Amino acid sequence: MKIYIQNMVCIRCKMVVKSELEKLGLHHITVDLGEAEIREEISPEQLTRLSIGLKKTGLELMDDKKSILVEKIKTIIIELVHYNDEQIKINLSDYLSEKLNHNYTYLANLFSEVKGITIEQFYLAHKIEKVKELLVYDELNLTEIAWKMHYSSVAHLSNQFKKMTGLTPTHFKNLKNKRRSAPGNV
Repeated sequence: MKIYIQNMVCIRCKMVVKSELEKLGLHHITVDLGEAEIREEISPEQLTRLSIGLKKTGLELMDDKKSILVEKIKTIIIELVHYNDEQIKINLSDYLSEKLNHNYTYLANLFSEVKGITIEQFYLAHKIEKVKELLVYDELNLTEIAWKMHYSSVAHLSNQFKKMTGLTPTHFKNLKNKRRSAPGNV
């Protein structure tokens, strides 16, 4: 049996779901972002208890087909940006259509209707969050970050970063460094 879970964005979320399933004596076959496959059928009581346990951590069971599809779009984008170093060989719209077996126009309209933003805006917001994370880690320079995040140039990355955050990547990085060396943070 498959269950669909909203707001799963990281490995910790998977661990929470596994833990909640184990508490109920349920055995998972797989637990991925946005969904879990369970060996057994879940009783209504178990489903209620699972729902309550997940809600305590900000996760939520879904049964509406449209919500499930929107969550799948979000999951694919999050995995693509945060957990996949390879660049997709086709554009995002074709990639999503292929992965979800739906026309992109339908996916885009549904996503915008449910989330209030476009798929592209969601994708770019996650790319910028990943760039912020890479800037904070300070392991890569801006050229390496631009390459890793599949930007055509450092200028393109910088322009998009400034448009989304109001700061240049360098200014953002310097703010982080100033905070770290502030007198109260020693």
